[in-house]
Parts: sequence; structure tokens; C-alpha cells
Amino acid sequence: MTDAVGNDPGVAAFAVPSLANLRDIGGSASSFGGTIRTGVVFRSTDLSTVTDTDLDVLSELKITTVFDLRTVDERDQAPDRLPPGAKGVDLDVLADKDEGSIAAAMGDIAADPVQAARGFGGGRGEQFLLETYRDLVTLSSAQRSYRTMYLDIAMGDVPALIHCTTGKDRTGWAAAALLMFAGATEEDVFGDYMLTNELLLPKFEDMFVHFEKLGGDRSLLVPLLGVERKYLEAAVDEALRLYGTIDEYFASGLGLDDDSLQALRTRMIDAENTPPVE
Repeated sequence: MTDAVGNDPGVAAFAVPSLANLRDIGGSASSFGGTIRTGVVFRSTDLSTVTDTDLDVLSELKITTVFDLRTVDERDQAPDRLPPGAKGVDLDVLADKDEGSIAAAMGDIAADPVQAARGFGGGRGEQFLLETYRDLVTLSSAQRSYRTMYLDIAMGDVPALIHCTTGKDRTGWAAAALLMFAGATEEDVFGDYMLTNELLLPKFEDMFVHFEKLGGDRSLLVPLLGVERKYLEAAVDEALRLYGTIDEYFASGLGLDDDSLQALRTRMIDAENTPPVE
């Protein structure tokens, strides 16, 4: 097994060279008692360039279901390589968003600093992502996609791997919402979310350098390729504004019935495993 990395003992991140941002979202304490189970839900970038050796790592993790949250165009341009025996579930979270995914356009954005500055300079990149995170809560395509994913997890299609292209926005909300539903603390939810900057941003160093050689400023790309606390806060605030609580977001926003909600919570929480008191 590849060694786990990361500074938070409650987060199991795996040093898998061809699959950045891979980690187990479990391990933290739950307000419902016990801990959030490990070995149930993982998250990562897309699997289009995963090597045979790293596919073996996923096999060791016993991944049985891969939830692909990308657009159709993203999937067509970079198809997943699934671990042996795993099934893929395609869920286009942003199907109803006119602009689609910013991740899919990053190659073009980084190749033209003038157009990048025109489109995303002056804080426009951050505003685009803040809007996208609110869309992750309100778009019908997002609600359908997340409902299907959470239902499948509740019904036992695990261990599961959730990903989009860079594994930070669509995947970030999927993981954060599930952790909140399972009773993780705000610190643990945002800790998992912000870990993306540590695990993912270094992978883009060549892109940053090339962008600078073309006359661009890397500070324009960092908010687009990394995560910021305010992005996730925008989604959380939108869910709470519309539904009052995260539980009600799952119930009314996503349409999960009581039995499904209970099954999902049971799937995610190990009530008998009480974390040590520090």
C-alpha cells in the first residue's frame, strides 16, 4: 500500500503520483458519536492518466464504484481508467450551467494571459467560483447528481471514489456536504477541503511557470486551480439559506427519504469507534 501523507491524523491522503488529491474523507469524530468511517468514501482528481501501478493502489483500497461528476465533454476528452472490477457512474453535476466547468477550460485559459486577465482578473475568477459553488446547491443537474450518488452510497455501493477533473469544487462540495451530514466538525470539514491546496497546487507548477513566461501573473490562476475557504462557505450558506440545515438540504433539496437518510448516516458513521481524548 502506498504510504499515507498529510498533516491531519484524521485525513488519510495517499501519495499516488498519477492521481493527485486522493484521500479518504473518513477518520474524524462525529457529533452523533463514534467516528466517520474510513475505507468508505475516497476523493481524487479524474482517473484519465492513472498508471497501471496506481490502479493497483485503488484495487488495494477495494474501490468498487467511481462517481464521475464531470461534464460529458470532460469525460469524452479524458476518459477514466477504472480499477479492475469497479463500475463507473457518470453524473454531470454542471449539466444545467451555461458556462460549464472552468476546469475543462484551464488549458486554454493558461495559454493566453491576455484573455485570462480579461476574463478572470480583478476578482472575476473568484466571483465565478463563488457563483459555481452556489450552483452546486441549486442547479437541478447538481441536485439529481448528488442525490443519485448519496443514495448509491447509502445502499452499499462502497468503497466509493468521488471525482471531477481536479477534484476540488464539485468533488469538494460532495465530500464537505457528506461530512457535515455525518457530524464532522466545521474544523474537520474545512480541513479536508483546504487540503486540496497542499496536495494539488504543486502539480500545476509547470503550468504556472509557462503562464509567467507568456507574461501572465500566477496569482490570477491560483484562485482558479486551488480552493479558498470562502468558496465552500458560499455553498454552505446557500444550503442553509434555502433549507435551514444540512439535514434538510439532504431531505428536501436532494429528496432523500427518512430510510435513505438513516442508511446513509449508518453507512458513514462507526458508532462504536470513539476517538481518543486529546
